[in-house]
Amino acid sequence: MSEERRERRAPDEADGDASPSEYPEYAERVLEVAELIPPGRVMTYGDVAEWLEEGGPRQVGRVMALYGGAVPWWRVVRSDGVLLPGHELRALERYREEGTPLRQASRAAQGHVPKLDMRRARWDGGAGGDAAGDARPQAPEAHT
Repeated sequence: MSEERRERRAPDEADGDASPSEYPEYAERVLEVAELIPPGRVMTYGDVAEWLEEGGPRQVGRVMALYGGAVPWWRVVRSDGVLLPGHELRALERYREEGTPLRQASRAAQGHVPKLDMRRARWDGGAGGDAAGDARPQAPEAHT
């Protein structure tokens, strides 16, 4: 993603205070994958790590916690579909705007917050953003 675009978006939602030129190389790659996820679709932290063929869910989660405000952070999620604690309402607003598939919350669920319907919302990196897509976008190039 271009630095210009991150600079424009980061002040509104960034959790970290690093400028775009200070992003570590792995973080840059994670953020580029987050930007590839189409509206209304999600990838898990583990999916992103697998797609990059580097790191794991915890490393991706750490990147998103530190730098994710510069990208569509609500599209990189937990594998159980539970919305990001502390950010549920902001994420839910985005999911509804984008038409992301949700599952109704049970009455026992804290605050009755819905969960993501992971079976329908999960994106496999295929072309066009639909689950049946065969073509996988080219992996973001490493910045050296």
